[in-house]
This record gives sequence, structure tokens and C-alpha cells, in this order.
Amino acid sequence: ISARVAQREAQSVDPSTYVLFHALAPNVAGVIGTAIVAGYYISYVKYFYTP
Repeated sequence: ISARVAQREAQSVDPSTYVLFHALAPNVAGVIGTAIVAGYYISYVKYFYTP
């Protein structure tokens, strides 16, 4: 959603501006980073808390 908000605000200043792909990159990086950390955390919990 933040990429769409950035695109809307950029086009309100200059209608010929197209920043959607540049605004999507941090969102994708956040999703990838979250998936990596979640996988690490799940493996950590399985390793230390299984009987």
C-alpha cells in the first residue's frame, strides 16, 4: 500500500512521474527479510524446544 501512496503523492506534484517500481523495492525487501528471519526463528524454536 505504501508504494501506491508514494506513487499518488509523486503524481500529485508532477503528473508525468512514475515511481511505483522504485517504491515497491523496499516493500519486497521487507517481505524477503521477514521470511528469512521467520525461518531462522522457527528453526531455533524447533532445535531448542523439542523434547
